[in-house]
Amino acid sequence: MSVQKAVKRITAPDITARKGAEPIVSLTAYHAHTAAIADDLVDFLLVGDSLGMVMHGFESTLPVPLDLMIMHGRAVMRGAKRALVVVDMPFGSYEESPAQAFRNAARVIKETECGAVKLEGGTRMAETIHYLSQRGIPVMAHIGLTPQSFNVMGGFKTQGRTRDQWQVLEDDAQAVVDAGAFSLVLEAIAAPLADRITKAVPIPTIGIGASAQCDGQILVMEDMLGLSPRVPKFVKEFGNVGAAIEGAIKSYAEEVRARRFPAVEHTYDVKD
Repeated sequence: MSVQKAVKRITAPDITARKGAEPIVSLTAYHAHTAAIADDLVDFLLVGDSLGMVMHGFESTLPVPLDLMIMHGRAVMRGAKRALVVVDMPFGSYEESPAQAFRNAARVIKETECGAVKLEGGTRMAETIHYLSQRGIPVMAHIGLTPQSFNVMGGFKTQGRTRDQWQVLEDDAQAVVDAGAFSLVLEAIAAPLADRITKAVPIPTIGIGASAQCDGQILVMEDMLGLSPRVPKFVKEFGNVGAAIEGAIKSYAEEVRARRFPAVEHTYDVKD
């Protein structure tokens, strides 16, 4: 009789323990099959609200509802058995109050069985991060370019380009550390500042368009696969899946038009 060894899933404390060690590998994931492919190759998968733009054609992440995040979170959890799965809290689901944030985050954890949630904001969200982490919900923080606030920021702009912007972002980083975040995403932050924050905080920093000195990196999977129509300048494409899909569909269309349909040969009796 064969005995299958249970796979131990990576946890939020496991990620925290990687501070200053081997770089943390992470990607976004929105569906079960890509989560299954990535599972053995990454440390955590983020069910990002970027799915609104990547999969549903929205112009920003703002229209994404909580139910949609939960649906995709459940799909990713079905595909990933080893990697920590983190689910984004979408715009409007946590900003009103710590109680609102806990109510919705608890629903995410219960309905998806993921290992953590992520929310955007530094100092202004410290109270909420503390409230959640003290009530059993691991929180990944996110500062710098926070896409849910792009209307206030005036667009998707790199943060910390000038020294006068540094102190606010450094304060944000320290605030989420003090509040109990287990890790910190630094998005589109100028490299010298990202380096400085990474050295200053005791939790891992996960860069996206930040610095090679961060403790890890995350990219939108479709961006690095060459599948997104709009890819940020800082993203290296590791594949050209979009072109491969287009080529496959073109070949398929040619076969259909030539009436080369797949068929299964059957032998059976025909009764008059």
